[in-house]
Amino acid sequence: MQSRKRTHTTTSEKPNGQNYKKSSQARRIIAAEAARIMATQAQPNFRIAKKKAAERLGADMRMVLPSNAEIEQALRAYQGFYGGQQHIRHLETMRATALTVMRKLEQFSPRLVGPVLEGTADEHSRLTIHVFSDPPDAVVIYLLDNGIAFHHEQRKIRWHDGSYHQVPLLVFDTDDIDIELVLFDSIDLRQAPLSPVDGRPQKRASLSDVECLLDQV
Repeated sequence: MQSRKRTHTTTSEKPNGQNYKKSSQARRIIAAEAARIMATQAQPNFRIAKKKAAERLGADMRMVLPSNAEIEQALRAYQGFYGGQQHIRHLETMRATALTVMRKLEQFSPRLVGPVLEGTADEHSRLTIHVFSDPPDAVVIYLLDNGIAFHHEQRKIRWHDGSYHQVPLLVFDTDDIDIELVLFDSIDLRQAPLSPVDGRPQKRASLSDVECLLDQV
């Protein structure tokens, strides 16, 4: 009796490659739309912008959406293309304001963080500065003594150990720029909280670092 020849079926890698290509393209499109939303609708929250972009484009919410880092990269591209010199001048103005404020708060070891440092700040962005003191309320007393009107807020941030903490903010404006001071204990100067963009320790710029940024411009 003649034995049947077994045939082995192999799965082609091409469909998987095609699916990956489609997935990557979809991520780029969603990232670009999320960046546009952040740039034009005063939306600083990556998660909200990402969700709005996916819904607007009719994307399947079960798919892997772009990371915050991918959206930030798309935001840089958007601002570079549409913002041009106007964006650069605005960023320079915000950094110069940061330098002025940091000099006044030098006793609190100020550190510039966020979009103004990273270069993605627009006219809707706040200028964010970390300040350090024991007790943190010393910053409150300083503002009161210098006649600076402010209001209190809170924000949940991811600590360097992965846990989440509520931190106090003091918010005021100068030269039509909203400024937020994030209050920390002095010991917190040793380790930065994790960045909401890439999950790594957040970049912090000292007074001399910001001076160098402006000198480069």
